Amino acid sequence: MASADVQQPAEAAPAVPDYLASPNAVFADEGVKWRYGRAPDYSKTRKVWEEGKKMNHAAGSLPQLVENLVKNWEVEASFKPRLEDWRTIDHQNYTFAINGGPPQSAEHMLRVGTYNAIIAPNEFYSPENSDFASSHKTFKRMMPTFAWEVLEVYSGPPTVAFKWRHWGVMKNDYVGFNDKGEKVTAKAHGGPIDIQGVTVATVDDKVRLQSVDTWFDPLEMFRQIAPGGIVNKETMNRKVNPEDALDTSTATSVPNNNGLKIAQEHNDPASAHANDKAPEDVLPKHISNGTGQPADAFVPHQGADTQMPANGHSNGHATEPETESQHIVASAATHGAAAPLSHPESNLSSSPSTAQTAAGAPTSSTPSTVDESRATGTHDAIDAHLESSAAKVHPHPHDAEEAVKPAAGEAVAAPAQSAETRMTHEEMSRLGGAGGSGAGECPFLMNRE
Repeated sequence: MASADVQQPAEAAPAVPDYLASPNAVFADEGVKWRYGRAPDYSKTRKVWEEGKKMNHAAGSLPQLVENLVKNWEVEASFKPRLEDWRTIDHQNYTFAINGGPPQSAEHMLRVGTYNAIIAPNEFYSPENSDFASSHKTFKRMMPTFAWEVLEVYSGPPTVAFKWRHWGVMKNDYVGFNDKGEKVTAKAHGGPIDIQGVTVATVDDKVRLQSVDTWFDPLEMFRQIAPGGIVNKETMNRKVNPEDALDTSTATSVPNNNGLKIAQEHNDPASAHANDKAPEDVLPKHISNGTGQPADAFVPHQGADTQMPANGHSNGHATEPETESQHIVASAATHGAAAPLSHPESNLSSSPSTAQTAAGAPTSSTPSTVDESRATGTHDAIDAHLESSAAKVHPHPHDAEEAVKPAAGEAVAAPAQSAETRMTHEEMSRLGGAGGSGAGECPFLMNRE
C-alpha cells in the first residue's frame, strides 16, 4: 500500500481548562486552604448573575471563556490565602494594575483584599484607612450580591481585551473611611449600583492570567451610592480647628487586620473562630433554574447558549491558531459544550520563599429591579439582615447622621479624630459582629461573594 494511502489519525482536540468551562471550577479543588476554613458560598450571586445578566454567550465562545476565567480568578484572589493554590494565574508573570497605576503582586492583594487593591483613595473611601476586614464589611453590608459579566471581547489570546459589567442593589447604608480618615455614611436608597470597565490581560499557553490591566471610574460607583453627595462637608470644614487638623498624633489609628492574618486565625483549630457556623448552617444553597443544581456547582457552560454555534461569535482570530492558548480557544469554539476538559494545577514553584506565603447575543431578561433578590428567588437571611435597621447592620455610633439626618442617597462624614470614627474602625475590623440567626458576621457575610 502506498504511503499516500495511509490515513493519518485525526489530531485530538486540545482539552479546555476547567476554569474556562465553568465559573465554579475552583470551588471543588482538593488539598487547598480557604480563608475561612471552607469554600465560600457563591450560589446567591451566581443565580442573580444567571437571571440578571445582559449577555448570553455561546458555549465555548471567547466571551464565555473569559468570563469564567475571571470569575474563578476572583474566587481565588478573595478566598485562597495561599498562592500555591491559585490555578488561574501564571505565577512567574502575574501582575495586576488599575487605571495605569503601578503593577501589584498577588501577595499585595492577599494582604489588603480585592476592594483595597482596586479602589483609589477618594472622598468616600480610601484603602489607606481601611483594613481587609473593614473593606469587606463596607461593601458586603451594603449589597447582598455584586454580580459580574463580560459584555464584549475585543481580542483573543495572547492579549485579551474585554468590557465588563458589575451590578448589585444597595440594601443598607454604606459605611466607609475616606482619604481624610473620616467616617462616611451614605443612606441606603434601595436602587441599583451598575458600573462598567475595560480590562486588557495577557495569558499564557494554558490561558492563565499574566498581566492584568483594568480601567474603570471608581467614583461612578460612589456617585450611584450617594447621588446627593456628602451633605455636611462645608459644616465639617468650618468646625475643624486648623491646629487639630494638623495634629496627626490624635488621628484615629487604622487597624491592620490583613487577609493573611485572618486566614491564619480561621485555619487554626485552637482559634475562637474554629467553631463558627458554616454559611450553609444559616443560608440555603440557591438553586439554578437552568441546571437544577446549586448555582455555584461545577456545571460546564452554565448559563451559556449551548445551541448557538460559538464559531458564529468573534473570538478575536482572523487566521488559523498558532499558539497553544489559541488552539484551546479554537477547540472550545469548535466543540462547544462537547469540548474535552482538563484540570491544570498551579504552576507556582514550591521554593521555601513562596511556599510560606500565605460578543454574544443579549438575553431577554428584564433589567434589574429594586428588589433583585425577590425577583430572582434568592431572598434569604442575608437580605432579611440587610433589610433590617442600619443600627443592627452597622452596630457602631451614628452621631453624625443623627445630627444631620441625611435623606436616602445622601452621605455624611464624621471627623477623623472623633470617637465615632475610632469606635467604627474598631467594630468593622473585628472578625465577629452582628449577623443573622446567631452566626458571627464572618461566616454569615464574609464567607460569600
